[in-house]
Amino acid sequence: MERVEERLSVFSVDTLDYHSILVALKGCSALFSCLDCPDGYDDLIVDLEVRGAINVVEACAQTDSMQKIVFTSSLTAAIWRENICSQTDVDERCWSDQDFCRKMKLWYALAKTLSEQAAWALAMDRMLNMVSVNAGLVVGPAVAQQNPCSTMSYLKGAAEMFENGVLAVVDVKFLADVHIRAFEDSSTIGRYFCFNQIVHTEEEAVKLVETLSPLLSSQPKYECQGSEAYAERLRTKKLNKLV
Repeated sequence: MERVEERLSVFSVDTLDYHSILVALKGCSALFSCLDCPDGYDDLIVDLEVRGAINVVEACAQTDSMQKIVFTSSLTAAIWRENICSQTDVDERCWSDQDFCRKMKLWYALAKTLSEQAAWALAMDRMLNMVSVNAGLVVGPAVAQQNPCSTMSYLKGAAEMFENGVLAVVDVKFLADVHIRAFEDSSTIGRYFCFNQIVHTEEEAVKLVETLSPLLSSQPKYECQGSEAYAERLRTKKLNKLV
């Protein structure tokens, strides 16, 4: 990028420090917010991520130049509940059940659910222009290796996601492009599921495991035993209109 040193300012921000966010946002017209814990998730991290989301959105509300927030969330904020298989279509209207996530210790999913809900509640109260991008498991060159804890946290309950047709992946470049489009398109509103592929056959599952094998302490050996395919339940009508 030409003369990038003159055009780029880098800030170190603690999402639990409201004032540091406020300083960093001064003069900004847009915020792309991606809250993630690099060290993995437990019940304590859930509360910290929710507090971080509230601080970020409130700081945007206090920034006069702010025009739009693109809030990165996760498909896991929409897919988890008792008897997933009973729901034919899972789309942007769906939310993960908080009690179910707590019972199954799905801390990543719970954090994404509660933080997104908190962000939406505050954004609507402050009348902010916000959209959320609910991403599948992010894949791409070295993505999993650079974000091992987040990747493995997302995959807790992967077998159930696979069998219920809600295990989906998204290429990191496509995800970035969707964020940009969500910002630039003035008609965007609400939540957007974002993924390239639903993993619903044994062959696709094996390929995903092979991709993630560097993160595993012992690399399992898998062989496809058949051609069974599970029903796909995720829907992307809104995303299709955007891209």
